[in-house]
Amino acid sequence: MTTANGVGRPLTASLNAPGLFWFILLVAGSLPLFWIGIVSLGQAWSTPEYSHGPLIPMISLYLFLRELRNGPAVTEVPTDRARGVGVIVFGLLVALLGNLARVPDIVTYAMIIWTGGVVLTIFGWKRGIRHQLPVLHLIFMLPLPQMIYWKMNIFLQQVSSVIGVWFVRLADVPVFLEGNIIDLGVYKLQVAEACSGLRYLFPILSFTYLTAILYRGPFWHKAVLMLSAVPLTVLMNSFRIGVIGILVNSYGIEQAEGFLHFFEGWVIFLLCIALLALLAVALQRLTPNPLPLMDAIDLDTQGLGGILGRVTMIRPSTAMALAAVITLAFSGLWAWRGTAEVVPVTRDSFALFPQRMGEWSGSSTVLDADIAKVLAATDYANITYSAPGERDQVNFFSAFYANQTNGDGIHSPEVCLPVGGWEIFSLEPHTVTLPGTPYGTFQVNRAVIQKGLSKQLVYYWFEQRGKRMTNDVLAKVSVIADGVMLGRTDGALVRFTTPINPNETEADAEARLQRLMGLAMAKLPRFLPI
Repeated sequence: MTTANGVGRPLTASLNAPGLFWFILLVAGSLPLFWIGIVSLGQAWSTPEYSHGPLIPMISLYLFLRELRNGPAVTEVPTDRARGVGVIVFGLLVALLGNLARVPDIVTYAMIIWTGGVVLTIFGWKRGIRHQLPVLHLIFMLPLPQMIYWKMNIFLQQVSSVIGVWFVRLADVPVFLEGNIIDLGVYKLQVAEACSGLRYLFPILSFTYLTAILYRGPFWHKAVLMLSAVPLTVLMNSFRIGVIGILVNSYGIEQAEGFLHFFEGWVIFLLCIALLALLAVALQRLTPNPLPLMDAIDLDTQGLGGILGRVTMIRPSTAMALAAVITLAFSGLWAWRGTAEVVPVTRDSFALFPQRMGEWSGSSTVLDADIAKVLAATDYANITYSAPGERDQVNFFSAFYANQTNGDGIHSPEVCLPVGGWEIFSLEPHTVTLPGTPYGTFQVNRAVIQKGLSKQLVYYWFEQRGKRMTNDVLAKVSVIADGVMLGRTDGALVRFTTPINPNETEADAEARLQRLMGLAMAKLPRFLPI
Protein backbone atom coordinates (compact mmCIF):
# COMPACT_ATOMS: atom_id res chain seq x y z
CA MET A 1 0.00 0.00 0.00
CA THR A 2 1.32 3.46 -0.85
CA THR A 3 1.10 6.42 1.45
CA ALA A 4 1.32 10.14 0.74
CA ASN A 5 4.79 11.54 0.83
CA GLY A 6 3.98 14.75 -1.02
CA VAL A 7 6.14 13.96 -4.00
CA GLY A 8 4.39 10.97 -5.52
CA ARG A 9 6.71 8.30 -4.16
CA PRO A 10 5.48 5.27 -2.20
CA LEU A 11 6.51 4.91 1.41
CA THR A 12 8.68 1.93 0.50
CA ALA A 13 10.92 4.07 -1.75
CA SER A 14 14.57 4.38 -0.84
CA LEU A 15 17.03 7.28 -0.84
CA ASN A 16 16.66 9.47 -3.93
CA ALA A 17 20.05 11.20 -4.24
CA PRO A 18 19.22 13.57 -7.15
CA GLY A 19 16.05 14.83 -5.47
CA LEU A 20 17.81 15.28 -2.13
CA PHE A 21 20.65 17.14 -3.91
CA TRP A 22 18.32 19.70 -5.49
CA PHE A 23 16.42 20.16 -2.24
CA ILE A 24 19.62 20.79 -0.24
CA LEU A 25 20.88 23.15 -2.94
CA LEU A 26 17.56 25.02 -2.85
CA VAL A 27 17.71 25.51 0.92
CA ALA A 28 21.44 26.23 1.17
CA GLY A 29 21.31 28.61 -1.78
CA SER A 30 18.80 30.82 0.03
CA LEU A 31 20.97 31.45 3.09
CA PRO A 32 23.02 34.42 1.78
CA LEU A 33 19.88 36.29 0.76
CA PHE A 34 18.05 35.56 4.02
CA TRP A 35 21.05 35.95 6.31
CA ILE A 36 20.27 39.36 7.83
CA GLY A 37 16.76 38.12 8.58
CA ILE A 38 18.09 35.00 10.29
CA VAL A 39 20.47 37.10 12.40
CA SER A 40 17.67 39.49 13.38
CA LEU A 41 15.51 36.53 14.45
CA GLY A 42 18.27 35.33 16.75
CA GLN A 43 18.48 38.79 18.30
CA ALA A 44 14.70 39.03 18.72
CA TRP A 45 14.49 35.58 20.29
CA SER A 46 16.88 36.70 23.03
CA THR A 47 14.25 39.17 24.31
CA PRO A 48 11.45 38.18 26.73
CA GLU A 49 8.66 39.07 24.26
CA TYR A 50 9.94 36.69 21.59
CA SER A 51 11.77 34.06 23.65
CA HIS A 52 9.20 31.50 22.45
CA GLY A 53 10.43 31.98 18.87
CA PRO A 54 12.71 28.91 18.58
CA LEU A 55 9.73 26.65 19.38
CA ILE A 56 7.65 27.91 16.46
CA PRO A 57 9.54 26.16 13.61
CA MET A 58 9.40 22.89 15.57
CA ILE A 59 5.64 23.25 16.08
CA SER A 60 5.18 24.09 12.39
CA LEU A 61 7.18 20.97 11.47
CA TYR A 62 4.98 18.90 13.79
CA LEU A 63 1.82 20.24 12.12
CA PHE A 64 3.29 19.60 8.68
CA LEU A 65 4.21 15.99 9.50
CA ARG A 66 0.73 15.34 10.88
CA GLU A 67 -0.82 16.57 7.66
CA LEU A 68 1.47 14.31 5.63
CA ARG A 69 0.60 11.34 7.79
CA ASN A 70 -3.15 11.99 7.68
CA GLY A 71 -3.32 13.00 4.00
CA PRO A 72 -4.53 10.72 1.22
CA ALA A 73 -2.16 8.54 -0.77
CA VAL A 74 -0.46 10.15 -3.76
CA THR A 75 0.59 7.94 -6.66
CA GLU A 76 0.83 10.50 -9.50
CA VAL A 77 3.62 12.99 -10.09
CA PRO A 78 2.33 16.59 -9.58
CA THR A 79 2.09 18.62 -12.78
CA ASP A 80 0.96 21.95 -11.27
CA ARG A 81 4.26 23.18 -9.82
CA ALA A 82 4.78 26.33 -11.90
CA ARG A 83 2.81 28.59 -9.58
CA GLY A 84 4.93 27.37 -6.68
CA VAL A 85 8.05 28.56 -8.52
CA GLY A 86 6.29 31.90 -9.03
CA VAL A 87 5.70 32.20 -5.27
CA ILE A 88 9.39 31.45 -4.68
CA VAL A 89 10.40 34.20 -7.12
CA PHE A 90 8.05 36.65 -5.38
CA GLY A 91 9.56 35.78 -1.99
CA LEU A 92 13.07 36.27 -3.39
CA LEU A 93 12.13 39.68 -4.81
CA VAL A 94 10.75 40.77 -1.43
CA ALA A 95 13.94 39.50 0.27
CA LEU A 96 16.08 41.41 -2.23
CA LEU A 97 14.10 44.58 -1.48
CA GLY A 98 14.58 44.01 2.25
CA ASN A 99 18.32 43.58 1.76
CA LEU A 100 18.60 46.69 -0.41
CA ALA A 101 16.66 48.69 2.16
CA ARG A 102 18.58 46.96 4.97
CA VAL A 103 15.33 46.11 6.80
CA PRO A 104 15.66 42.61 8.34
CA ASP A 105 11.92 42.41 9.10
CA ILE A 106 11.13 42.48 5.38
CA VAL A 107 13.63 39.68 4.80
CA THR A 108 12.07 37.48 7.50
CA TYR A 109 8.59 37.84 6.03
CA ALA A 110 10.05 37.07 2.60
CA MET A 111 11.55 33.91 4.08
CA ILE A 112 8.07 32.64 5.01
CA ILE A 113 6.72 33.47 1.53
CA TRP A 114 9.66 31.57 0.03
CA THR A 115 9.02 28.59 2.33
CA GLY A 116 5.39 28.48 1.21
CA GLY A 117 6.60 28.51 -2.39
CA VAL A 118 8.97 25.60 -1.74
CA VAL A 119 6.08 23.53 -0.36
CA LEU A 120 3.94 24.38 -3.40
CA THR A 121 6.80 23.53 -5.78
CA ILE A 122 7.54 20.13 -4.24
CA PHE A 123 3.94 19.02 -3.74
CA GLY A 124 2.25 20.85 -6.59
CA TRP A 125 -0.34 23.58 -6.15
CA LYS A 126 -3.38 21.37 -5.50
CA ARG A 127 -1.71 19.34 -2.76
CA GLY A 128 0.70 22.02 -1.50
CA ILE A 129 -2.02 24.56 -0.77
CA ARG A 130 -3.31 22.17 1.91
CA HIS A 131 0.02 22.43 3.73
CA GLN A 132 0.09 26.20 4.09
CA LEU A 133 -1.32 26.32 7.64
CA PRO A 134 1.98 25.08 9.14
CA VAL A 135 3.80 27.64 6.98
CA LEU A 136 1.46 30.40 8.16
CA HIS A 137 2.19 29.39 11.75
CA LEU A 138 5.79 30.53 11.21
CA ILE A 139 4.56 34.14 11.42
CA PHE A 140 4.45 33.75 15.19
CA MET A 141 8.25 33.45 15.31
CA LEU A 142 8.71 36.91 13.75
CA PRO A 143 9.05 40.14 15.71
CA LEU A 144 6.43 42.77 15.01
CA PRO A 145 7.54 45.84 13.05
CA GLN A 146 8.74 48.39 15.60
CA MET A 147 6.00 50.91 14.82
CA ILE A 148 3.25 48.33 15.39
CA TYR A 149 5.08 46.87 18.39
CA TRP A 150 5.26 50.19 20.25
CA LYS A 151 1.67 51.16 19.49
CA MET A 152 0.47 47.76 20.73
CA ASN A 153 2.79 47.95 23.72
CA ILE A 154 1.59 51.39 24.81
CA PHE A 155 -2.07 50.46 24.24
CA LEU A 156 -1.76 47.25 26.28
CA GLN A 157 0.06 49.15 29.05
CA GLN A 158 -2.86 51.55 29.30
CA VAL A 159 -5.52 48.83 29.23
CA SER A 160 -3.61 46.69 31.75
CA SER A 161 -3.18 49.71 34.03
CA VAL A 162 -6.90 50.54 34.02
CA ILE A 163 -8.06 46.96 34.65
CA GLY A 164 -5.23 46.35 37.17
CA VAL A 165 -6.36 49.38 39.19
CA TRP A 166 -9.91 48.02 39.09
CA PHE A 167 -8.67 44.77 40.67
CA VAL A 168 -6.81 46.76 43.35
CA ARG A 169 -9.96 48.73 44.19
CA LEU A 170 -11.91 45.47 44.53
CA ALA A 171 -9.62 44.76 47.49
CA ASP A 172 -10.61 48.12 49.07
CA VAL A 173 -7.14 49.57 48.51
CA PRO A 174 -7.14 53.34 47.77
CA VAL A 175 -5.42 53.85 44.43
CA PHE A 176 -5.08 56.54 41.77
CA LEU A 177 -4.03 56.07 38.15
CA GLU A 178 -2.13 58.69 36.16
CA GLY A 179 -1.12 57.45 32.72
CA ASN A 180 0.57 54.14 33.44
CA ILE A 181 1.61 55.08 36.99
CA ILE A 182 -0.37 53.39 39.76
CA ASP A 183 -0.31 55.65 42.82
CA LEU A 184 -0.88 53.75 46.08
CA GLY A 185 -0.05 56.77 48.24
CA VAL A 186 3.15 55.58 49.90
CA TYR A 187 4.26 53.67 46.82
CA LYS A 188 4.05 54.37 43.09
CA LEU A 189 4.20 51.55 40.54
CA GLN A 190 4.95 52.12 36.87
CA VAL A 191 3.34 49.69 34.47
CA ALA A 192 6.43 49.40 32.29
CA GLU A 193 6.95 47.64 28.97
CA ALA A 194 7.53 44.34 30.77
CA CYS A 195 4.02 44.58 32.22
CA SER A 196 2.20 45.34 28.98
CA GLY A 197 1.33 41.68 28.38
CA LEU A 198 3.13 41.34 25.05
CA ARG A 199 5.46 38.69 26.44
CA TYR A 200 2.38 36.55 27.13
CA LEU A 201 0.37 37.58 24.08
CA PHE A 202 2.71 36.26 21.39
CA PRO A 203 3.20 32.73 22.80
CA ILE A 204 -0.48 32.51 23.76
CA LEU A 205 -1.49 33.49 20.21
CA SER A 206 0.78 30.77 18.87
CA PHE A 207 -0.61 28.28 21.37
CA THR A 208 -4.23 29.07 20.48
CA TYR A 209 -3.43 28.79 16.76
CA LEU A 210 -1.99 25.33 17.41
CA THR A 211 -4.96 24.41 19.58
CA ALA A 212 -7.42 25.57 16.93
CA ILE A 213 -5.74 23.33 14.32
CA LEU A 214 -5.65 20.28 16.60
CA TYR A 215 -9.13 20.84 18.03
CA ARG A 216 -11.81 18.38 16.95
CA GLY A 217 -14.92 20.45 16.53
CA PRO A 218 -16.76 22.86 14.23
CA PHE A 219 -14.98 25.84 12.67
CA TRP A 220 -16.74 28.38 14.90
CA HIS A 221 -15.27 26.62 17.95
CA LYS A 222 -11.80 27.08 16.47
CA ALA A 223 -12.56 30.75 15.78
CA VAL A 224 -13.67 31.31 19.39
CA LEU A 225 -10.47 29.74 20.68
CA MET A 226 -8.35 31.98 18.45
CA LEU A 227 -10.26 35.17 19.26
CA SER A 228 -10.15 34.51 23.01
CA ALA A 229 -6.35 34.78 23.16
CA VAL A 230 -6.09 38.58 23.22
CA PRO A 231 -8.80 39.43 25.81
CA LEU A 232 -7.77 36.51 28.01
CA THR A 233 -4.11 37.53 28.00
CA VAL A 234 -4.91 41.18 28.75
CA LEU A 235 -7.31 40.25 31.54
CA MET A 236 -4.92 37.86 33.26
CA ASN A 237 -1.98 40.26 32.91
CA SER A 238 -4.12 42.99 34.46
CA PHE A 239 -4.97 40.60 37.29
CA ARG A 240 -1.23 40.06 37.81
CA ILE A 241 -0.67 43.84 38.02
CA GLY A 242 -3.55 44.10 40.49
CA VAL A 243 -2.08 41.35 42.68
CA ILE A 244 1.29 43.10 42.68
CA GLY A 245 -0.40 46.37 43.68
CA ILE A 246 -2.21 44.70 46.59
CA LEU A 247 0.98 42.96 47.79
CA VAL A 248 2.98 46.20 47.56
CA ASN A 249 0.33 48.05 49.53
CA SER A 250 0.39 45.38 52.23
CA TYR A 251 4.03 44.30 52.38
CA GLY A 252 6.18 46.90 50.62
CA ILE A 253 7.68 47.79 47.27
CA GLU A 254 10.05 44.79 47.22
CA GLN A 255 7.03 42.60 46.40
CA ALA A 256 6.97 44.08 42.88
CA GLU A 257 10.57 43.16 42.18
CA GLY A 258 12.79 40.16 41.76
CA PHE A 259 11.66 36.57 41.93
CA LEU A 260 8.02 37.24 42.88
CA HIS A 261 7.51 39.43 39.79
CA PHE A 262 9.03 36.72 37.57
CA PHE A 263 7.18 33.90 39.34
CA GLU A 264 3.82 35.65 39.05
CA GLY A 265 4.50 36.09 35.35
CA TRP A 266 4.92 32.36 34.82
CA VAL A 267 1.89 31.58 36.97
CA ILE A 268 -0.26 33.90 34.86
CA PHE A 269 1.05 32.34 31.65
CA LEU A 270 0.12 28.85 32.85
CA LEU A 271 -3.26 30.11 34.04
CA CYS A 272 -3.94 31.47 30.55
CA ILE A 273 -3.27 28.03 29.10
CA ALA A 274 -5.47 26.40 31.75
CA LEU A 275 -8.34 28.80 30.97
CA LEU A 276 -8.00 28.07 27.26
CA ALA A 277 -8.28 24.36 28.07
CA LEU A 278 -11.43 25.05 30.12
CA LEU A 279 -12.82 27.06 27.21
CA ALA A 280 -12.22 24.07 24.91
CA VAL A 281 -14.07 21.83 27.38
CA ALA A 282 -16.97 24.30 27.57
CA LEU A 283 -17.20 24.42 23.77
CA GLN A 284 -17.31 20.62 23.67
CA ARG A 285 -20.25 20.70 26.08
CA LEU A 286 -22.18 22.60 23.43
CA THR A 287 -21.87 19.72 20.95
CA PRO A 288 -24.33 16.78 20.85
CA ASN A 289 -21.58 14.24 21.60
CA PRO A 290 -18.97 16.01 23.74
CA LEU A 291 -15.44 14.58 23.88
CA PRO A 292 -13.04 14.56 26.84
CA LEU A 293 -10.34 17.22 26.57
CA MET A 294 -7.61 14.70 25.68
CA ASP A 295 -9.74 13.43 22.79
CA ALA A 296 -10.95 16.89 21.75
CA ILE A 297 -7.33 17.98 21.22
CA ASP A 298 -5.67 15.55 18.82
CA LEU A 299 -2.07 15.14 20.07
CA ASP A 300 -1.30 11.82 18.38
CA THR A 301 2.39 11.66 17.36
CA GLN A 302 2.51 8.06 16.17
CA GLY A 303 4.52 7.52 13.01
CA LEU A 304 5.83 11.06 12.65
CA GLY A 305 9.48 9.92 12.74
CA GLY A 306 8.97 7.78 9.68
CA ILE A 307 7.20 10.62 7.91
CA LEU A 308 10.18 12.91 8.60
CA GLY A 309 12.49 10.35 7.00
CA ARG A 310 10.70 10.76 3.68
CA VAL A 311 12.69 13.90 2.98
CA THR A 312 15.37 11.55 1.62
CA MET A 313 12.82 10.24 -0.92
CA ILE A 314 12.09 13.56 -2.62
CA ARG A 315 11.77 13.00 -6.34
CA PRO A 316 13.70 15.47 -8.51
CA SER A 317 11.72 17.68 -10.85
CA THR A 318 12.38 20.39 -13.39
CA ALA A 319 10.45 22.87 -11.21
CA MET A 320 12.58 22.17 -8.12
CA ALA A 321 15.80 22.41 -10.11
CA LEU A 322 14.61 25.70 -11.61
CA ALA A 323 13.68 27.00 -8.15
CA ALA A 324 17.14 26.07 -6.84
CA VAL A 325 18.91 27.80 -9.75
CA ILE A 326 16.77 30.95 -9.40
CA THR A 327 17.37 31.07 -5.63
CA LEU A 328 21.12 30.70 -6.17
CA ALA A 329 21.00 33.46 -8.79
CA PHE A 330 19.30 35.89 -6.38
CA SER A 331 21.76 35.07 -3.61
CA GLY A 332 24.64 35.43 -6.05
CA LEU A 333 23.30 38.76 -7.26
CA TRP A 334 23.15 40.06 -3.72
CA ALA A 335 26.62 38.73 -2.91
CA TRP A 336 28.00 40.30 -6.11
CA ARG A 337 26.37 43.66 -5.34
CA GLY A 338 27.89 43.50 -1.87
CA THR A 339 26.46 43.96 1.59
CA ALA A 340 27.83 47.41 2.36
CA GLU A 341 26.72 48.99 5.57
CA VAL A 342 24.39 51.97 5.69
CA VAL A 343 26.08 55.06 4.30
CA PRO A 344 27.49 56.96 7.30
CA VAL A 345 26.48 60.59 7.72
CA THR A 346 28.63 63.43 8.97
CA ARG A 347 27.10 65.36 11.84
CA ASP A 348 27.99 67.12 15.06
CA SER A 349 27.08 65.55 18.38
CA PHE A 350 24.11 67.08 20.21
CA ALA A 351 26.54 67.70 23.06
CA LEU A 352 27.70 70.67 20.96
CA PHE A 353 24.21 72.10 20.40
CA PRO A 354 24.30 75.78 21.47
CA GLN A 355 23.15 76.44 25.02
CA ARG A 356 22.84 80.15 24.24
CA MET A 357 20.95 81.52 21.23
CA GLY A 358 20.21 85.23 21.21
CA GLU A 359 18.69 86.08 24.57
CA TRP A 360 17.79 82.46 25.24
CA SER A 361 19.93 80.37 27.56
CA GLY A 362 19.44 76.65 27.99
CA SER A 363 20.11 73.82 30.40
CA SER A 364 20.51 70.20 29.24
CA THR A 365 18.84 67.34 31.10
CA VAL A 366 19.90 63.70 30.88
CA LEU A 367 17.04 61.24 30.45
CA ASP A 368 16.46 58.52 33.04
CA ALA A 369 18.33 55.33 32.20
CA ASP A 370 15.11 53.35 31.64
CA ILE A 371 13.69 56.00 29.31
CA ALA A 372 16.98 56.28 27.39
CA LYS A 373 17.03 52.49 26.97
CA VAL A 374 13.53 52.47 25.50
CA LEU A 375 14.35 55.48 23.31
CA ALA A 376 17.43 53.63 21.95
CA ALA A 377 18.60 56.71 20.06
CA THR A 378 22.09 57.14 18.65
CA ASP A 379 22.17 60.67 20.08
CA TYR A 380 19.66 63.02 21.64
CA ALA A 381 19.25 66.58 22.90
CA ASN A 382 16.96 67.57 25.75
CA ILE A 383 17.46 71.27 26.43
CA THR A 384 15.13 73.69 28.21
CA TYR A 385 15.56 77.37 27.27
CA SER A 386 14.44 80.54 29.01
CA ALA A 387 14.89 84.24 28.17
CA PRO A 388 14.30 87.58 29.90
CA GLY A 389 10.81 88.86 29.28
CA GLU A 390 9.42 85.45 28.28
CA ARG A 391 6.56 84.16 30.43
CA ASP A 392 7.81 80.58 30.44
CA GLN A 393 10.38 78.14 29.12
CA VAL A 394 10.58 76.25 25.84
CA ASN A 395 11.94 72.70 25.68
CA PHE A 396 13.80 71.47 22.61
CA PHE A 397 14.07 67.69 22.23
CA SER A 398 15.48 65.70 19.34
CA ALA A 399 16.41 62.03 19.07
CA PHE A 400 18.71 61.05 16.19
CA TYR A 401 18.98 57.50 14.81
CA ALA A 402 21.91 56.64 12.55
CA ASN A 403 20.10 53.49 11.40
CA GLN A 404 16.36 52.92 11.68
CA THR A 405 16.28 49.39 10.28
CA ASN A 406 17.82 47.15 12.97
CA GLY A 407 15.12 47.34 15.62
CA ASP A 408 15.83 50.97 16.52
CA GLY A 409 13.36 53.57 15.42
CA ILE A 410 11.48 56.72 16.26
CA HIS A 411 8.67 56.51 18.79
CA SER A 412 5.88 58.92 17.91
CA PRO A 413 4.87 61.33 20.70
CA GLU A 414 1.27 60.55 19.78
CA VAL A 415 1.86 57.08 21.22
CA CYS A 416 4.21 57.92 24.09
CA LEU A 417 2.58 61.02 25.62
CA PRO A 418 -0.43 59.22 27.15
CA VAL A 419 1.97 56.94 29.08
CA GLY A 420 3.02 59.90 31.23
CA GLY A 421 -0.60 60.80 31.96
CA TRP A 422 -0.87 63.51 29.31
CA GLU A 423 -4.15 63.63 27.40
CA ILE A 424 -3.99 64.81 23.80
CA PHE A 425 -6.56 67.62 23.69
CA SER A 426 -6.01 68.39 20.00
CA LEU A 427 -3.64 67.19 17.28
CA GLU A 428 -3.53 68.53 13.72
CA PRO A 429 -1.08 69.41 10.93
CA HIS A 430 0.10 73.00 11.07
CA THR A 431 2.12 75.05 8.58
CA VAL A 432 5.16 76.91 9.92
CA THR A 433 7.28 79.50 8.10
CA LEU A 434 10.80 80.15 9.38
CA PRO A 435 12.51 82.86 7.29
CA GLY A 436 16.28 82.93 7.51
CA THR A 437 16.61 79.17 8.01
CA PRO A 438 17.30 76.37 5.47
CA TYR A 439 13.82 74.99 6.09
CA GLY A 440 11.51 77.76 4.84
CA THR A 441 7.85 76.74 5.04
CA PHE A 442 6.93 73.22 6.16
CA GLN A 443 4.32 71.27 8.11
CA VAL A 444 4.53 70.11 11.73
CA ASN A 445 2.18 68.25 14.03
CA ARG A 446 0.64 70.78 16.43
CA ALA A 447 -0.71 69.25 19.64
CA VAL A 448 -2.23 70.65 22.80
CA ILE A 449 -1.82 68.23 25.69
CA GLN A 450 -3.25 68.37 29.19
CA LYS A 451 -2.66 66.69 32.54
CA GLY A 452 -4.92 67.90 35.31
CA LEU A 453 -4.88 71.70 35.12
CA SER A 454 -1.56 71.82 33.24
CA LYS A 455 -1.56 72.40 29.49
CA GLN A 456 1.28 72.38 26.99
CA LEU A 457 1.69 73.24 23.33
CA VAL A 458 3.77 70.78 21.30
CA TYR A 459 5.25 70.96 17.81
CA TYR A 460 6.82 67.78 16.46
CA TRP A 461 7.77 66.16 13.18
CA PHE A 462 10.03 63.46 11.73
CA GLU A 463 13.21 64.80 10.14
CA GLN A 464 14.06 62.26 7.46
CA ARG A 465 17.20 62.95 5.41
CA GLY A 466 16.19 66.48 4.39
CA LYS A 467 12.43 65.83 4.49
CA ARG A 468 10.10 66.96 7.24
CA MET A 469 7.23 64.50 7.68
CA THR A 470 4.25 64.48 10.03
CA ASN A 471 2.99 60.93 9.43
CA ASP A 472 4.93 58.16 11.17
CA VAL A 473 3.78 55.49 8.67
CA LEU A 474 4.97 57.53 5.68
CA ALA A 475 8.21 58.20 7.55
CA LYS A 476 8.80 54.42 7.82
CA VAL A 477 8.05 53.95 4.11
CA SER A 478 10.51 56.74 3.37
CA VAL A 479 13.19 54.90 5.36
CA ILE A 480 12.76 51.82 3.15
CA ALA A 481 12.79 53.86 -0.09
CA ASP A 482 15.86 55.89 0.88
CA GLY A 483 17.62 52.77 2.12
CA VAL A 484 17.31 51.35 -1.40
CA MET A 485 17.96 54.55 -3.36
CA LEU A 486 20.43 56.42 -1.15
CA GLY A 487 21.85 53.80 1.19
CA ARG A 488 20.76 56.02 4.10
CA THR A 489 18.28 55.15 6.85
CA ASP A 490 19.15 57.86 9.39
CA GLY A 491 16.45 60.13 10.75
CA ALA A 492 15.26 62.00 13.80
CA LEU A 493 12.32 63.17 15.83
CA VAL A 494 12.23 66.93 16.49
CA ARG A 495 9.97 68.34 19.19
CA PHE A 496 9.41 71.77 20.77
CA THR A 497 7.24 72.12 23.87
CA THR A 498 6.11 75.07 25.99
CA PRO A 499 3.49 75.45 28.77
CA ILE A 500 0.22 77.28 28.15
CA ASN A 501 -0.13 79.35 31.31
CA PRO A 502 -3.54 80.20 32.83
CA ASN A 503 -2.96 83.90 32.13
CA GLU A 504 -2.11 83.51 28.42
CA THR A 505 -3.69 82.22 25.22
CA GLU A 506 -2.53 79.43 22.94
CA ALA A 507 -1.43 82.10 20.49
CA ASP A 508 0.83 83.66 23.14
CA ALA A 509 2.45 80.29 23.88
CA GLU A 510 2.79 79.55 20.17
CA ALA A 511 4.54 82.86 19.52
CA ARG A 512 7.02 82.12 22.32
CA LEU A 513 7.68 78.62 20.98
CA GLN A 514 8.27 79.92 17.45
CA ARG A 515 10.70 82.60 18.67
CA LEU A 516 13.03 79.93 20.03
CA MET A 517 12.27 77.54 17.18
CA GLY A 518 13.48 80.03 14.56
CA LEU A 519 16.86 80.31 16.30
CA ALA A 520 17.21 76.57 16.95
CA MET A 521 16.29 75.54 13.39
CA ALA A 522 19.07 77.72 11.99
CA LYS A 523 21.55 75.54 13.91
CA LEU A 524 19.89 72.19 13.27
CA PRO A 525 21.45 71.14 9.91
CA ARG A 526 24.81 70.61 11.66
CA PHE A 527 23.19 67.95 13.84
CA LEU A 528 20.54 66.45 11.52
CA PRO A 529 22.13 66.05 8.08
CA ILE A 530 20.09 66.99 5.05
